Amino acid sequence: MLILNKLLWLMKLIKFLFGLVFFAFVYSNSILLSSCGQLGYLQGGPKDSIPPKLVKANPLNNSTNVTSPSISITFDEYIDLQDLQQNILISPLQSKNPTITANPKTINLKFKDSLLPNTTYTINFGNAIKDINEGNVLKNFTYVFSTGPKLDSLSLSGNVILAETGRVDSTIMVMLYSNLDDSVVKTKKPNYIAKLKSDGSFVFNNLPASKFKIVALLDGDGGKTYNAETETFAFLDKDVSAANAKPITLLAYAAKVKKDNKPTTIEKPSKEKKLSYTTNINGTKDLLVPLELNFSGVLETYDSSKIYLVDTFYKKINSQSFVLDSTKKKLTFTYNWKPETNLILLINKDAVKDTLKRELAKTDTIKFATKKVEDYGKITFRFNDLDLVKNPILEFVQNDEIKYVYVLSSKVWTNNMFSPGEYDIRILYDTDKNGKWTPGDYNKKRQPELALTLPQKLNIKADWENEREINL
Repeated sequence: MLILNKLLWLMKLIKFLFGLVFFAFVYSNSILLSSCGQLGYLQGGPKDSIPPKLVKANPLNNSTNVTSPSISITFDEYIDLQDLQQNILISPLQSKNPTITANPKTINLKFKDSLLPNTTYTINFGNAIKDINEGNVLKNFTYVFSTGPKLDSLSLSGNVILAETGRVDSTIMVMLYSNLDDSVVKTKKPNYIAKLKSDGSFVFNNLPASKFKIVALLDGDGGKTYNAETETFAFLDKDVSAANAKPITLLAYAAKVKKDNKPTTIEKPSKEKKLSYTTNINGTKDLLVPLELNFSGVLETYDSSKIYLVDTFYKKINSQSFVLDSTKKKLTFTYNWKPETNLILLINKDAVKDTLKRELAKTDTIKFATKKVEDYGKITFRFNDLDLVKNPILEFVQNDEIKYVYVLSSKVWTNNMFSPGEYDIRILYDTDKNGKWTPGDYNKKRQPELALTLPQKLNIKADWENEREINL
């Protein structure tokens, strides 16, 4: 029994010592491997930042006399295809989308449409191709082939500008039609499509020496046709050819403003027994804007003789007028406001009545003072290259809303009282002299009026002279 116990003790000792040796071995090796980055992997070197490279293609890129509808393109590393429908552009445009599949390193594409004779095809993958490991994108990889004996090599370039603002919308597409009939842009899909770059520029490559109709479209329904006047659209007055074309500028516009599809709200009986309102008076009154009364209900009647201004001696002030807006909820009160003047607005309780037959709870007296001249800034603009023949209009814009408009009759413009704030400055060439921007009309072949937004904002400070020289 004693011998058996000694043997058991000896076996435990051997097992313990073996465990210590194994632990020491693993620990020493883990230190060695962890110094290389991670336990179990020997890593090192710079991070891969190179996108996939073309290794081979069948047929070869830029091949001629191609008859097979199937194409395979192989890269030097494993690839992943993403957002093919948004990225890939095939010219000429296909009526049926081709079948596209990807093996670890190879893209296989098969056309469903019959290949046209003596035609150059371009397949631009946009940003669809990336490597699997690091996600490096192969930008705008383009595969080209011809079904004829030569590749078309002409190009056509230009840019698209939003006519109302002079800015860029890179979601707009530029389209070419071989059919030169005016109605084709509304009834047929284009032959060639190019996407805009971030600066609004575009380019068509591998074009034949043919005439084309060129338009630009922000395609609202994905049909690639101009079928709604609310779609942003641009056209050129004449057909173009890549054989002798200079860079083209297209002025984009929406002929009609898209209506809000929200259902019309019907005024419901209110729990409030009396009519209420708010004003744009906040202790002081801005000299440059009208006084507004915004009511909680739709007005049925109002009596302007029961809403009026008085001075501090309660003497009634005339030379004032009211305008009720289209919602019938806002009364705008116009008056030639004088600086640093104490005034009182009196609103009798029976001055207004809404469609629910509610009146104000009581007669209100609103005391306020108008602002000082020093609360405003002074502006002087000196314009270079301003074409006065085109009836330029100066627009001050905040949050895409036009705040102030001035007709320019000279290359020097000064305003001694301007509301402080940060503004976008826009020049509109008002060719029809109606005082506002006018969109184009494709049916009448009338181009839209052009407005240009200056690249730098203007920050107007109170009691400060703001001068700027503007180059157009």
